[in-house]
Amino acid sequence: MLERHDIEAAAQRLRGQVLDTPFVESRTISQLTGCQVFLKFENLQYTASFKERGACNKLSQLSADERARGVVAMSAGNHAQGVAYHAQRLGIRAVIVMPRFTPGVKIDRTQGFGAEVVLHGDTLDEARAHAYTLAQQQGLVFVHPYDDAAIVAGQGTVALEMLRQQPDLDTLVVAVGGGGLIAGMATVARAVRPDIEIIGVQTERFPAMYNAIKGTHLPQGSSTIAEGIAVGTPGLITRAIIQDKVNDLVLVDEGDIEQAIVMLLEIEKTLVEGAGAAGLAAVLKYPERFAGKRVGLVLCGGNIDPLLLASIIERGMVRAGRLARIQVNARDVPGNLARITGIVAEAGANIDEVHHQRAFTLLAAQNVAIELVLQTRGREHIALVIKRLQEAGFDTVLP
Repeated sequence: MLERHDIEAAAQRLRGQVLDTPFVESRTISQLTGCQVFLKFENLQYTASFKERGACNKLSQLSADERARGVVAMSAGNHAQGVAYHAQRLGIRAVIVMPRFTPGVKIDRTQGFGAEVVLHGDTLDEARAHAYTLAQQQGLVFVHPYDDAAIVAGQGTVALEMLRQQPDLDTLVVAVGGGGLIAGMATVARAVRPDIEIIGVQTERFPAMYNAIKGTHLPQGSSTIAEGIAVGTPGLITRAIIQDKVNDLVLVDEGDIEQAIVMLLEIEKTLVEGAGAAGLAAVLKYPERFAGKRVGLVLCGGNIDPLLLASIIERGMVRAGRLARIQVNARDVPGNLARITGIVAEAGANIDEVHHQRAFTLLAAQNVAIELVLQTRGREHIALVIKRLQEAGFDTVLP
């Protein structure tokens, strides 16, 4: 099992090669959650993820023969970019196998670092099997994304930096996929601060490590917005460390993660992917277990597909009541639509979309169902708009 000195040695190798990222308190999020929240901005790494720490530590220890042969890795994106970038920097050939569902932004960036990208399989397990095949066929060194001592040691340097800047943290909350990040962090954090609480977070759709540690048999999903932690098979090295050094694992759902992404974007003006928001999602979902504590969260990655981000922002606006859909049932006569839009404008709401529904409705044939998508200030404002329309004689509901 890894020791503290392995993580400290990795930190020496990484000096000048990866960022010592900011670790600062978010006063606004602290006020909203009831605990003192400190954010580790690993999304500011050059590849926008902590993954390059482990990749750099692993590649820098390869022998001359191994460097000449080249490396192969499998990843949904962040490990791929970390390996590709540091392989390019060290002059090593890199072949990256990625599942077919990988966001295009991650594929493009990986290729941009000079790696040969192979899209294979619909899951990480299928991609991993193909990467092993390529390693055997071409004599490449396989660089595992999490089940490798050198990778885990590199990831553990995140906790070294956090505890150096905030030695009095009560709790570390860390996203868990294969377990490389939390295993490395737990190794050094437990050595530096034996009393610190360490909580891992998985998505309900991919609870592989949660099942392995707790002995449960929760079903595995097929997709998640936190694709960076969508791991079906937990690592053997990481599982042993988590079993020994991590206090607990918790689960969050898709809505929790979406809410955390929007909150970080709106409050901290920082962009994270699904996995990067998992820690905050846990704090938001289980406020009682973190109340009054000094909590360190790792924003572990920022590589999110722009189209997915747009959808998440829009859905977040709906949850917050700042984007609403109302249905106004009215006589289908000239001037009524103008009256309706005028009332909405007077109430201070902005109309985003208008849809007339004449055929697919149970209303009388002379009537029309008018759906309005409105930009509002919140739920109270929505209620005000509906009230004004009803006062004007229009049958108005939230569909």
